[in-house]
Amino acid sequence: MKRAGVWLAGLLILAIMATAVAVVYVKYQTRLLFVDLQGLRAQREELDVEWDNLRLEEAALANTVRVEQRARRHLQMHLPERREMRIIDGGAP
Repeated sequence: MKRAGVWLAGLLILAIMATAVAVVYVKYQTRLLFVDLQGLRAQREELDVEWDNLRLEEAALANTVRVEQRARRHLQMHLPERREMRIIDGGAP
């Protein structure tokens, strides 16, 4: 009977030590994952800022006044005068 108690105590000590090692390991893994999470959050923040800047740039480039100015300057385009216009009947039935 005494021998069984010693075995049981030894087994419980091993179980406690294994549990303690598992707790330390899980805590370590949690810290690593938290560091990764912080890095991903920072990356998301940077991408959000870049996305906002790109949307502003797109809005500026798509501005009709700017498009018209570039068409006049770089492509030598102009609004046609009345005598240059031709009206074509679509021939709808």
